Amino acid sequence: MSRDNITAMGNRRKAKSRDSRRDEEIYRAMSEAIVEHRLSPGDRLPEDALAEAFDVSRTGIRKVLQRLALERLVTIQANRGASVARPSPGEARDVFGARRMVECALMDAVADNMTEEDLAELRQLVRDERHAQGRGEQRQAIQLSAAFHTRLSRVARNEPMSEFIGQLALRSSLVIAVYGSTDSIGCDCGDHGEVLDLLEAGEKDKARKWMAGHLEHIERSLRFESGSEGTPDFKSIFQRRAQSGAGDG
Repeated sequence: MSRDNITAMGNRRKAKSRDSRRDEEIYRAMSEAIVEHRLSPGDRLPEDALAEAFDVSRTGIRKVLQRLALERLVTIQANRGASVARPSPGEARDVFGARRMVECALMDAVADNMTEEDLAELRQLVRDERHAQGRGEQRQAIQLSAAFHTRLSRVARNEPMSEFIGQLALRSSLVIAVYGSTDSIGCDCGDHGEVLDLLEAGEKDKARKWMAGHLEHIERSLRFESGSEGTPDFKSIFQRRAQSGAGDG
């Protein structure tokens, strides 16, 4: 193989790697915007507007939208395009039913595998969530709640189950965005620190019951009413995020 061919192959690999990294950046930006509710359920996601906002091709945006659709965060319909998923009441109940079955069943493994490092990270998430609730930052509190459940599931050391719970937690955040009330993330649902105390003490049965009651309370707090649809200002949403991220360093 000639030097020119080797150089060309190397350039193609580099370009492909850059494209993959950019796709991942866009995926993370959009999934975070959905979870944080900067993009609301029902918001339309036109490929051309998103491509302009991210300064990429529509093909790249289409790949990201398809990935989000597989995770049930986005809905893609023929002749209507993509929009942020708006779960139906039935889907909402199914999500919480699945969470009760899976998360409660994991409590034994979580208690058996919990390390001091796990506990410290989880307690920090609880503190952050309390602060967000105290400041009235509902979107941040919802995000931190989902992060807590996802991180807790990882303690079980069962990757397929923790991935499944992570997806359910993301879908739950959409459900709460559409149907939730202040009770859905408030103290009435139980402080996550309570289940950590039970797990640390090895109270597996009580931890299972606490988790079941916690998720049942959130489901009961939902108000199944419909909302409006619209097309958000993507440049404003994602430029604001980029500026915030630059300041964090």
